[in-house]
Amino acid sequence: MTAGYLLGKAGVKVTVLEADATYVGGISRTVQYKGYGFDIGGHRFFSKAKQVEDLWREILPDDFLERPRESRIYYRGNFFSYPLKAFDALSKLGVLESALCVLSYGKAKLHPTPSPTNLEDWVTNQFGERLFRIFFKTYTEKVWGMDCKEISSDWAAQRIKGLSLGTAIINALGLTRKPKDKSEVVKTLIDSFRYPRKGPGMMWDAAATKMKAMGGSLQMDARVSALAYDGDAKTWTVTYESAAGEKSTVTADHVISSAPIRELMNAITPKPTDAALTAANKLRYRDFLIVALILKDREIFSDNWIYIHDPSVKVGRIQNFKSWSPELVPVAGTSCYGLEYFCFENDGTWAMADADLIALAKREIEALKLAKGADVLDGCVVRQKKAYPVYDDEYSAHVLTVRKELDAHFPNLHLVGRNGMHMYNNQDHAMMTAMLAVENIVAGKPVYDLWQVNQDAEYHEAGSAGQETKLGTGLRAVPRRVT
Repeated sequence: MTAGYLLGKAGVKVTVLEADATYVGGISRTVQYKGYGFDIGGHRFFSKAKQVEDLWREILPDDFLERPRESRIYYRGNFFSYPLKAFDALSKLGVLESALCVLSYGKAKLHPTPSPTNLEDWVTNQFGERLFRIFFKTYTEKVWGMDCKEISSDWAAQRIKGLSLGTAIINALGLTRKPKDKSEVVKTLIDSFRYPRKGPGMMWDAAATKMKAMGGSLQMDARVSALAYDGDAKTWTVTYESAAGEKSTVTADHVISSAPIRELMNAITPKPTDAALTAANKLRYRDFLIVALILKDREIFSDNWIYIHDPSVKVGRIQNFKSWSPELVPVAGTSCYGLEYFCFENDGTWAMADADLIALAKREIEALKLAKGADVLDGCVVRQKKAYPVYDDEYSAHVLTVRKELDAHFPNLHLVGRNGMHMYNNQDHAMMTAMLAVENIVAGKPVYDLWQVNQDAEYHEAGSAGQETKLGTGLRAVPRRVT
């Protein structure tokens, strides 16, 4: 949607193909159920990239709320403030356990694992082995369904970059220097964020409306099934299908893809090399479902979300959508909680009937003492395939093989977004990759390497980290067609 909106501004004829029949925005959509709205996960609107912040304000100028960030970790029957508050953690872990955590941290600093390649070693180097087991291991293995030793250290380096036990304690004690600007902020430690009053889908609905007003086309219920490339004409013929099996085609000079790499590569003709197809087919994904419970509001907790570090329940995280925005909960005296379960498509959890999942969520939220099962009035289930690209030992080599193939043979195919790049990113990073893809298309040449956008949605040329990217100055009308 970011690319479609910006291409429309540039006067480019653009068609957006959306597989969903109802919602735009991908996993940033806001699902509606009987007037209640909820995220597929929670989407904070905070970015270190000024260009992204400016675009948010441009698309949705008058509908942001400033929300306090409240989140906790549930562990051994206690709720720990997150980010860490030193005295809260000390009192709940106990003096002995806290002392052992500090000693473990000291040991890790004195004898770190050199060049850690897996998540367990990377986090242990940053926090110590004891804190890793308390605050990282159980939750992370719920999310990924695999041992932390099997997860690449890339995941931790991206998602908790800049955070260590030292920075967390300094922050908790209030000893941090006020950052000069957002570039100095550790995202994990932010204490407030902006949020559209009707959820993140409000942003992408507005983008779609504005794109169509500029002449762009949006096709819903349009899952891409084939992409045929004409190397002589340098054009694409894209075939898409509705859920009912009705096929249509569109021709384009450029294709911007946020589809999973595995699906994309198997849809392209001429057929990619065996090596590239093998690499794409070895990429793995973790799926996700959310059980939204509508219940009587007993005001038991005000957190935006709670991480559940308890192996006795399956739920991994719980969202309180009224704390994200009161407008997501239309009926006074009620709340809407989202219980998130991480799974693989067609495994036992994924395959459970909706009624059984709602019953499971009611039991688990009562076991955690966050609500009474009898207070639940209604519920629904949303399943999200390929919510998380898996970072195993081989993923980066497979992505590199695919990139080389596409660069060599399909120069006007642009990969963007989480699944499009097989990168566990936030929406600001996904937006920035789309913004740079637009710049390249409008310029008629690859000005920017989309793979140089870091996890803070900042573009870094090789060897020039910290250099601000100037975007939007070259947008002009050009006779191109983009899908």
